[in-house]
Amino acid sequence: MSVTTTTHLNFRGDARAALEFYRSVFGGDLAVVTYADAGDASGDPGADHVMWGQVLAGNGFHVMAYDVPSRLAYDRGENPFFVSVRGESVEEVTGYWQGLSEGATVVVPLGPAGWAPAYGMLRDRFGVVWVLDVVSGHRG
Repeated sequence: MSVTTTTHLNFRGDARAALEFYRSVFGGDLAVVTYADAGDASGDPGADHVMWGQVLAGNGFHVMAYDVPSRLAYDRGENPFFVSVRGESVEEVTGYWQGLSEGATVVVPLGPAGWAPAYGMLRDRFGVVWVLDVVSGHRG
């Protein structure tokens, strides 16, 4: 089993520019999926904003980012990042979820998502927001 943690930065319309900037500094590969790419047909003016993005470099640098949807409150200083934990199986991630859930507020219940066999988000008892999911392509 293997687990990784990655800083997940939150923006309102600046995620792509931030990721491009970090790539220019650290190198690596940029990957971006917009809300429109993911099939969000809500007509939201932010359809071209980043739903999921990352820069991953061979030197070990890894950062993820997204644009908070306009339907959700966003305060640049209040919730500027998540800690992303990716595991290889639903069982592994469920164990981490159960541990982190003690005294936590669940934001998105852990369960299947269109892009992963398991995904969930919670704010732990210390106020840190954790996003847990299973590496795409891994089941079970």
